[in-house]
Amino acid sequence: MNGEALKPSEILMAAHELSAEDLPGFIGLLETAKATAWARLTAPAAVTHEHDALLGVSEAARRLGVSEDYLYSHHKDYAFTRRQGRKLLFSAQGIDRHIRQNRT
Repeated sequence: MNGEALKPSEILMAAHELSAEDLPGFIGLLETAKATAWARLTAPAAVTHEHDALLGVSEAARRLGVSEDYLYSHHKDYAFTRRQGRKLLFSAQGIDRHIRQNRT
């Protein structure tokens, strides 16, 4: 086998027509192609990390459709709450995920 790309019909024809001495090399190429295809198919998707903006209370309340007072009182109910010192911030991605999960 010379390593050239073959069409599916040519691969099947080669399996039928190759000499017995060429079949081990042919089978090796098929196994290499199979292993490569499986590796690509089962590889985890590339993870892209988007920048996650931290929003203040007023913007977070607007996005969530609640009052600022409510958000101050219930911020511990939201997993996407962040504290920087005394400052209360909210993950924009966390809010978006929360909204998608709670749509009815």
